[in-house]
Formats: sequence, structure tokens, C-alpha cells
Amino acid sequence: MRSSHDASGAEHIVVGVLGGMGPDATVAFMQQVIQATPAEDDIDHVHMVVDNNPKVPSRIKALLEGGDVSPGPAIAEMAQRLEQSGCDFLVMPCNTAHYYWQDAQDAVSIPVWHIVERTLGRVAAHWPGARVGMLCSPALRKIGLYEGFIAARGLSLAYPQDEDAMLEVIRSVKKGQVSDDAVGGAFRQAAADLVAQEADVLVLACTELSIISHLLDDRLPIVDSVEALAVSVAQAATQ
Repeated sequence: MRSSHDASGAEHIVVGVLGGMGPDATVAFMQQVIQATPAEDDIDHVHMVVDNNPKVPSRIKALLEGGDVSPGPAIAEMAQRLEQSGCDFLVMPCNTAHYYWQDAQDAVSIPVWHIVERTLGRVAAHWPGARVGMLCSPALRKIGLYEGFIAARGLSLAYPQDEDAMLEVIRSVKKGQVSDDAVGGAFRQAAADLVAQEADVLVLACTELSIISHLLDDRLPIVDSVEALAVSVAQAATQ
């Protein structure tokens, strides 16, 4: 890796974040990295360069509503800017945006980590052979983002039956409507549906849902894709 140097001359890793999808989710990811980093002072934390760009075209419109503006070029441009800023590797704390992961990776010579690999790697390590209940945007199921990673890990997937309700929860969070009254009932109903489908573990596979994870009960263990990515980043950058 092309490590940078701090004021003392010591090398350190620089992590580039393709953010803004959405802005709150990006901030939540950064907070998770901070929490996952063993630190006694500011200098011990992870050096992140963040492009918190909410102007990336809507992934939902492009994938579910037939929008004709692809987010791919904007994501590729962000990746290039971050590489030029001296980043060693890139991460994208948005599950649905990983439909355009190849656009980012093709645009740069540094690695672009994949959030699904980090998330399902944690699931497989702790719950081998699990049936995974997916709390996510309907777009994720449509594009089969997680399906391409489960066979090698011996996992299976289940989705809530009322996917439109999940989409409305996500849209509400994007609007800043995060109270239990606004989204808690529908969110918990989706989780209960997955419990009824005999899921062994729930995966929060939308970064907006990470923001309201505290609204769920503890009937099943929960793996937060944002946290899984953040922990991996903290481990890689502080070795």
C-alpha cells in the first residue's frame, strides 16, 4: 500500500470513503470506524479522506424506477479523486451502490473493498450455514447483490414479503424521520417476517437501516453491514 507519513515520519494507511449515499449513513460509518479503533489520542485514529457527495444520481431511481441517469460515472469520478488524494484503498458505505462497484474499481489502480464480502464474511464466521434474513432495499434483491456471494460461504437468504414497506422505511430515514412512531412498526414487522421464515441472523444491508438499528428487538442476532465494514477498516488501518 502507498502509506502516508504523519508528523513523526511514521507510515500510516489512508482510507478513501465514497460517501453521501446517504449523508447520514456516511457519518454513521465514520463514527463506527472511530468506535472500532483502539486509540488513546487523536493520532491513533484512522486517516480517512471522505467524499460525502449526495449529488450522486439516485440508485433507487436507476434500479427500480427506470431512471436514465446511471450513478456509475459519478461513483467512478469520486474514486479517481480519492485515489489522487493519496488513498491506499476505498470503501463505499452503501449496499445498493455496490451494483456500480465495478465502475469504481475499473477507474482506479487501488483496491475498492466490497461491503458484501465483509458482511457475509462475518456471518459465515459466526453462524456457519446460516439462513440470513435480509433487511434492505428491494433494489438489493432485484440486482441479486448478495446472491453472488452466498454459495461459497454455505449460506442462504430470506427477504421480507412486504418489500414496499421496507422501501418506505428507508425513504423516511433519508428524510430524517427516524422516530419509533415514524418507522419502528414497519421495521420490526419486516424483522418478524424474517423470524417466521426461520432466519438465523438478520443483516442490515442498507446503511439507512443502520441508523435505526436500535428500534429492533433482540429475538435474533444482527449483523450491521456498516459496522462490519467499519471494523474491517479499523483493523486494516491500525495493524
